[in-house]
Order: sequence, then C-alpha cells, then structure tokens
Amino acid sequence: MMRVDWNVPVDETGKILDTSRIEATLPTINFALEKGAKVIIMSHLGDGADSLEAVVKEAEKFFPNTKVKFARDPWNASSPDGKKVLEYLQNGEVAVIENLRFWMEKENDKNFAEQLSKFGDIYVNEAFPCSHRKHTSIDELPKLLPHFAGLKFLEEYKELSEAFEPEHPFLLILGGAKFDTKLPLVEKFLNIADDVFIGGASAVKASEILPENSKIIFPVGDYAALDANTETLEVLSEKIKNAKFVLWNGPLGDYEKGFVAGTVALARMLAESDAKVVVGGGDTLVLLKPEIKNQISSHGFVSTAGGAMLDFLANGTLPGIEALQN
Repeated sequence: MMRVDWNVPVDETGKILDTSRIEATLPTINFALEKGAKVIIMSHLGDGADSLEAVVKEAEKFFPNTKVKFARDPWNASSPDGKKVLEYLQNGEVAVIENLRFWMEKENDKNFAEQLSKFGDIYVNEAFPCSHRKHTSIDELPKLLPHFAGLKFLEEYKELSEAFEPEHPFLLILGGAKFDTKLPLVEKFLNIADDVFIGGASAVKASEILPENSKIIFPVGDYAALDANTETLEVLSEKIKNAKFVLWNGPLGDYEKGFVAGTVALARMLAESDAKVVVGGGDTLVLLKPEIKNQISSHGFVSTAGGAMLDFLANGTLPGIEALQN
C-alpha cells in the first residue's frame, strides 16, 4: 500500500499539465515492482470532486511493461473495476485506488484506515508533500501495517534538514502570498540565516508585522509592486554571489496575472550560482523550466513539497514523519 502525491494540475479538458509529481514516485514504485510486489497506489486529487482516472491514464505511460489497473470502487465486490481489481492483482502489477477524498480521508478516520489496511501487507509513505496533514492515509493507516518511508520521502527529509545546520553565509528567500503560513519560518530562521529576503505578495504584510531587524531585506521601492524590479534583483544577485547556502520558497511576482519575469530571473541566478540551493513550493515549481530545475538539481535540491516544506522547516517534523517513527 503506497501513499503517493499524484495531485497533479489538470485543465478543464482533463489534460494533465505537469507530471513531475508522478515521476518523483517512480523509483520507489519500480523498486517494489522489481522485488515482485503487488503495488496498490493511493492518492488524493483536488478537494475530492474529481476522479483520478485521467491521472491513472497519464501514469500508464511511465509503466510501459507493467499493467496499471484502476479500482474505481474498491468496496464493490461485484464490479469488474471494483474490489476484484485488488483481489486479482498479480505480482509486478500496479493498481490505483480512486481519489481518497471521495471517502473519509480528510477526517483521519480509523474505520476507513482499517478498510484500507485489508488490501495490503506493508505501508509506504511516498507522499512527503502531503505529510503535513493528519489525514487517514498519512496518520492512521501506518498504525495498522508495517510501515516505511519511500525513497523520495527520505531524500526530502535529508535535503531539507540541511537548512537547520547550513553553510554560511545562508540566504533565505521567501515570496508568494499567505505570509501567515511563512511567519513561523521567519521567526525560526532569523536565528539561523544571515539574510532573510521577503518579497512577492508577502512583502507588505511582513513589513507591517515584523519588528525591525538588520537581517530582513525587502524589495527596493514599492513593496506592493506586481513583480521584482531591476534594483531588487541586483540586491538579490549580490547576496547570492556571496552565499554558500540558499533556501527559496515562493514566487517574487503575481504570476497568476503573468508577472513572472522576476521569479524567472531569480531562478537563473540560483541555477548559475556556486551555492547549495534548495528550492520548493508548488507555485515556484510551476514557473521553473525543466532545464532550470535540472541545473539547480546539479548543485542543490528541488523539493516537491509546498506547505509540507514550510511546516517541516518551521517545526522539524510532520505528522507523516511522526506516524512512521511511531
């Protein structure tokens, strides 16, 4: 039983816009398949209104030599795409259960966990980006089965943990909206980082509530600007040139309205820097071209996590990590 994060972006026509979350889980799935396991995939999609069927069809492309089956209603014993899919699954095959949020996933329900546990022998959490939520498949299910972390999960834990004892100078860059979710991170890393830049839609709110601190850097000019200007990028460029470790989460502009130039420029600076770079956040990753991601990965780490990254860095743990440790 493998919990993954296949909550991929899907357009109005059902087209999958980005498969990176699927690709991130492949090493762990293939490891289990090569050992002869039957792999049952669990994921959510959106808020629970949409079927995972389109995602499963897209995922099939990554398993050219493996049957991938879809359990639309795993509780229905008479349906050909119901419980029978799981009962007749063969060694080396994959089955994907319908969107967990169709049922009692968000409620962290013990009865739902018991129902899921009957389908498998071992539980693997390969959904680090979802592990900040106390949901059934993250928190309750591992209590009922022998449990392990997936390969990508372990990599996320290891790479993000470097921020707790980084090389110096250490530059923290925060953008995007919802500054309230980033405030605990700022409060913690003011004691660790050498510089903390706060831009994007977070700049105005941050300037209003944070006390004056020589480590905190804001955009040059209008804090409410729709994108980072040249002067702001020059400040960041100088800091990046001197940095040994850079942690970045959140775009510098209102990307939903097309203001992406500042974020793309920052990404290029980080890709070309000599620092160890750790980048994360769903909105941030959407704006990074594959070649930029690859260039950053060559001397750093691109996290698949958004909210989970912020919570882990602020607290040093997550409900999903504690469930595995317990």
